[in-house]
Amino acid sequence: MATYNLPELPYDYAALEPVISPEIIELHHDKHHAAYVKGANDTLEQLAEARDKDQWGSINGLEKNLAFHLSGHILHSIYWHNMTGDGGGEPLDKDGVGELADAIAENFGSFAKFKAQLTKAAATTQGSGWGVLAYEPITGRLIVEQIYDHQGNVGQGSVPILVFDAWEHAFYLQYKNQKVDFIEAMWRVVNWQDVAKRYAAAKERSNVLLIAP
Repeated sequence: MATYNLPELPYDYAALEPVISPEIIELHHDKHHAAYVKGANDTLEQLAEARDKDQWGSINGLEKNLAFHLSGHILHSIYWHNMTGDGGGEPLDKDGVGELADAIAENFGSFAKFKAQLTKAAATTQGSGWGVLAYEPITGRLIVEQIYDHQGNVGQGSVPILVFDAWEHAFYLQYKNQKVDFIEAMWRVVNWQDVAKRYAAAKERSNVLLIAP
């Protein structure tokens, strides 16, 4: 049976200083992300056992655990590549990401309005969660989602292309309880080249969501 694996970081632990400290990157990737990978694999094994024994007393908890751990693994895998020490600013045509810039302006009115919405969505999550820019394939538009935990409040079929981790383990060692300061700082390391590639790929695969056969 196929299993999930922890991806390697695309940079060293210190690559995102001073926005994110090396200690946070190491703990976040090597401990927290690794725990979601293990949780997803363990849950798959438990589901396989349930099928073999035809015992379904724990099915509700197992399905919830799979959604939680798998979504955590997916969002973190995107998160690492969404950041770079040479990033920040806003997507511009001169940087080769004009299509993304145009889509943001079309769907949100301006980059400033989009930035304000995603910042608020991430910074005001109740407890643990994420702020996410996603491609919605039915209309072909970009939307902002405020995700609780890793899997709550998700529009079915939406494809995350830019994710801001608002869990405390992503920032507390450095920013203490000032989540909003961390989210504001995150804009200094956004890898717009990566976001633009994800946007282009999501548009190319938009027909995979079948509303009607």
